[in-house]
This record gives sequence, structure tokens and C-alpha cells, in this order.
Amino acid sequence: MTASVDLEYPFTGRWLVQNSPANRVPSHGTALLATSYAIDFVPTDDAGRTAPITFSSLIRPEPTEKFPGFGRMILAPVEGIVVSAHDTEPDHPAYRGLPSIGYALTQQRRARAGWIALAGNHVLIEAGGVVVALCHLQQGSLRVRTGQRVQIGAELARCGNSGNSTEPHVHIQAITTPDIERAIAVPLTFRGTLPRNGEVIDVSE
Repeated sequence: MTASVDLEYPFTGRWLVQNSPANRVPSHGTALLATSYAIDFVPTDDAGRTAPITFSSLIRPEPTEKFPGFGRMILAPVEGIVVSAHDTEPDHPAYRGLPSIGYALTQQRRARAGWIALAGNHVLIEAGGVVVALCHLQQGSLRVRTGQRVQIGAELARCGNSGNSTEPHVHIQAITTPDIERAIAVPLTFRGTLPRNGEVIDVSE
């Protein structure tokens, strides 16, 4: 088994780090579906902010179009073969404040429904015995197909809010096999390091 995999950042612009394995493992509080070393990146505006919190944000779901990174292009972080590409799941509203509590209460239902209900639209890239998953992509935005070889930086799809997601972001994890039920989590880094929660990553064009 590969000890770890080093990736390129799969985007340009400014992105906020959340649920980083640099802070804790398992990073998302569970080892379910090989997510022990998964990491989330939330797109921000030029000042490093996601959508502003308003009174409305606290009491009702918000349209995804309000968020600065919804629809931002997601790029291949590694050279390899696309072994799965799925983008028929709908993008749902974002949930912050009180709506996020109600949404959290339905998470077990999505977990029971399986991988697609959690990952939403996704691309899996196999590279050197490791599979890199990029999840929560925008419905209908795929630029690649299964069996296609991609180079680092190739356009994959757009940032969305599908699957188990409270606001538009990209979830990345590395695993040993595209068979998610049998996969083992693989530690990952980006450009040789692992950013911590709260850092804002700024990747130039």
C-alpha cells in the first residue's frame, strides 16, 4: 500500500481549509468510506471570505449562487486515469445557522444510502496505485469521462453543493481502490505540505 500521495491543489484562487487531517485524524470524525485523511476546501472571495452571514442565513436555507465559489473550476490534482465520473445529482441549497442543525440530523439517512448520497457528483482518478476522489461537484459540469487520461491541471468539473454538503466546496480524499466499500484511506499532502484548518490557500493561475 502507498504510504502517502502528494497532490497539486485542484483549483486556482483563494480557498479556506476545513476538516484537515493536519488537525485531527479521522479528519471528518469518522473512518466511514475511507475518509480518515480527507480534507475540504471552501472557495472564498479575494478577501478570503465565503458568503457573508446575514440574519436570513441563520434562519433559512440559502441559494448556492450566493456563494463566491459555486461553479468555480476544479482541476486534476494528479496525472492519471479517470475511473469514475458522476454528475447527475442535484445541487441543493446551502445550510448555515439553524438550517445546518436540521440538515445534520438527516446525515445518517444519507450515510445509509451509500457513497453517492454522501459524495454527490464526483470524479475518481487512479494514479500509481492510489485513487484520488474529488466530491460535491456541480450537477452537469463534468469535463471528463471514465477511461480518460488526464494531466495535472486538466479541467474536471465545477465546484458544487451536491451530496452531503452544507455549502459549496470540494472534498478530497485518497484511497487504495475505487471500490469505496473496501477502500483504505491514504494520507495526502499538497505540494509537500498539509494545510491546517483555517488557513486560506491562494493559488495563482
